[in-house]
Amino acid sequence: MKRPASTLFQRCLRLTAAAGITCSLQAPLVKAQDAQQQDERPVPLEQRAQVTYDAYILGPGDGLQIELLDLPELSGRFSIGPDGTLYLPRLRALYIEGLTVEELRYFLTQQYGFYVRDPQVYVRPVAYRPIRVYVGGEVKRPGYYTLSGETKLSRLSETAEANRLQSGTAIDTGRPGLGQLPGGASPSPGGSGLSTFGAVFPTVFDAIRAAQGITPYSKLADVQVTRKRAQGLGGGRIRTNLDFLSLITEGNESQNIRLFDGDVVSVGRSTTVLRDQLLKAGQTNLSPQFISVFVSGRVKTPGGVTIPQGSSVNQAIALAGGPRLLRGKVEFVRFTREGEIDRRTFGYNPGAPADAPNNPVLMAGDLINIKESPLSATVTVLNEITGPAVGIYSVYSLFNGISR
Repeated sequence: MKRPASTLFQRCLRLTAAAGITCSLQAPLVKAQDAQQQDERPVPLEQRAQVTYDAYILGPGDGLQIELLDLPELSGRFSIGPDGTLYLPRLRALYIEGLTVEELRYFLTQQYGFYVRDPQVYVRPVAYRPIRVYVGGEVKRPGYYTLSGETKLSRLSETAEANRLQSGTAIDTGRPGLGQLPGGASPSPGGSGLSTFGAVFPTVFDAIRAAQGITPYSKLADVQVTRKRAQGLGGGRIRTNLDFLSLITEGNESQNIRLFDGDVVSVGRSTTVLRDQLLKAGQTNLSPQFISVFVSGRVKTPGGVTIPQGSSVNQAIALAGGPRLLRGKVEFVRFTREGEIDRRTFGYNPGAPADAPNNPVLMAGDLINIKESPLSATVTVLNEITGPAVGIYSVYSLFNGISR
């Protein structure tokens, strides 16, 4: 028979005074409008940066090391089942989905207290389940993504100092990318990040990369993360705003916070193209370094062209061999995420700066077509009209020469 562990914690968390945890009895009675107000209340980054594994909300797939002092027969490594149930010696089945590590520890202390005098219980995550987050806003492919983490306890000693900021506050940092970041920050081989207790957690960087990076209009200085609050802390949701641009420009990893299951990452939108930001994102592996576009019409080598992130129409035309003589205007076509077609026509100006009205910055999948000029179109039409006559005359001349 399953013991209603989550009921004890998620509905009320009536913990003893000896436990030392403050619990609001009104937490499960929060009304919808109160929860919405919680959503609107931002959380300072300093507070979010202090999140440790104790605030981690447990769920199916997590692995736990549970130890009872001087009781090895009750200790061991256990996994939370698909139904949120944890099977333990003597206690049997416990439904613990939704609890934090600290809440589970106090609950087990109470439960084992029926069998053991003054039990000393220690709970530590040793395997973290993949998390599912939503990445929205100005990214290339908004949607839900599953991100994986892992635990490397052997790295605890080497990561202890690396995880400490100049202010002395330890934070969870993640995989910033595969290349050297500005400011001297260098990720470890294989993209592994650093965090408390040697665990490698998915971060905001990983989420944006999973969504295939940013667009020319992404505003990395305005990234918002919304998170579910543990029931023991009052429930609802909390959010924080990040200046993610400082990560890729200055190596400020305090903005690359760890993500939890159910988090929502939203990238703001700029009204203008941020080309320098786009170039930097490609250098730090936040976005693909190269994109593919198609160039057709009066160019020397029409077809698909692979260009660096942040390139403009003129650069794509140059890589396609440049324009041919008797060229006309440039036709630019882009299919937006909203299902609309952005179509523009402008004159070709090889000296136009990037992101000028007649030299827009490109995105993957853009189409560029250099039209025929009025003169070249006239020549083409004349060739089509006179071509058959010339052919007939040539055949007649051939047979006439043979007959002679």
